[in-house]
Amino acid sequence: MKITAIKPYPAWSVWRNVFLVKIETDEGIYGWGEGGTSWRELGVKGVVEHLNQWLIGKDPMQVGRLWQEMYRSAYFEGGRVVTAAMSAIDIALHDIIGKKLGVPVYQLLGGRQRDYIQCFATTGAKTGEQMIENAQALVADGWECMRLSVVGGVEGYDEATFEPRMNIADNAKWLVKAREALGEEVVIGIDYHHRLSVAETASFCQKMPDGTLDFLEEPIRDESPEAYETLRAMTPMPFALGEEFSSKWQFAPYIERGLTNYARVDLGIVGGFTEAQKVAGWAETHYIDLMPHNPLGPINTAATAHLAMATPNFSWLEMFQRSEEIERQADELYPGNFRAISGKMNVPDKPGLGIDVDEDAIANSPLHPDNHIGTRWHRRDGSVQNW
Repeated sequence: MKITAIKPYPAWSVWRNVFLVKIETDEGIYGWGEGGTSWRELGVKGVVEHLNQWLIGKDPMQVGRLWQEMYRSAYFEGGRVVTAAMSAIDIALHDIIGKKLGVPVYQLLGGRQRDYIQCFATTGAKTGEQMIENAQALVADGWECMRLSVVGGVEGYDEATFEPRMNIADNAKWLVKAREALGEEVVIGIDYHHRLSVAETASFCQKMPDGTLDFLEEPIRDESPEAYETLRAMTPMPFALGEEFSSKWQFAPYIERGLTNYARVDLGIVGGFTEAQKVAGWAETHYIDLMPHNPLGPINTAATAHLAMATPNFSWLEMFQRSEEIERQADELYPGNFRAISGKMNVPDKPGLGIDVDEDAIANSPLHPDNHIGTRWHRRDGSVQNW
């Protein structure tokens, strides 16, 4: 079997821009993959077009070797845009191999470790009262793990205004109340999208009694492991980190130095299944669970669910709550669309990923230029704030 075509599709897809890849073979078997660096879809497309020179005519069954060629056959290795392209290709190759062998992708990764995937929800609101009501509704529906936040913004300013001190004071107060309302068994976390400094994060943690939160996600930027070492010394709160890491090398200091307690592997940027499994094994040796980042579209969700099925040290898969109408649209565009019901996701035993794409619809759905990129976060004084 030989690869005959690699088709990149940067496109608008139901609720967001996505970057999909379809790989075709001379046996008529094809595979779909997805990679993600939001706002950089056209850059990822360019990388895929460059990678064609190594991939056309190759055997898709040699997925590990192809990964090495894509990563190492140029002088400048790695980078998120490159690994996002590699991720989409790697996922598509696994889809092809599963179809060729007649087995689900999780079987290629070692087989089932569990019967279903436990998922976590994300909910926020402009008021603390509404946030708690939303959380209670999730618990009533069967969700056992969730991220919460008050996203009220700053009165008198636009919705892209973020003031760290005001935000951490508001969230700390309402998270304490959420813990009281939801009880001790519900797993509660918050994602700060690396919008805080070390001092602000420490202050946030100190405003809440121990045990209020089960995890704090991405409080500061990740370029400096030393900054996280400083922060680790200032709080015992568990950290969930790694959604921006594009290789095992970026994970290395965070795993080896005990700086993360949950590895937020993003299958669409870390390099696909080939690299994610190496991170998972490394994390397992340090008793760290995978808590995959899953912000993209249904192809990435399906792929990540297969990874979760085959990973022993897995905790929860990120799933956003969307309306039934949006889910129906996703079902039409992605036959076999994976859904989470009451915090649980079943993974079918169909060959490959078990999900397909309406290629004509995707091919005729151009990127929305204002998706995400229209939002520029800032503070009241006009200075730039992390997105």
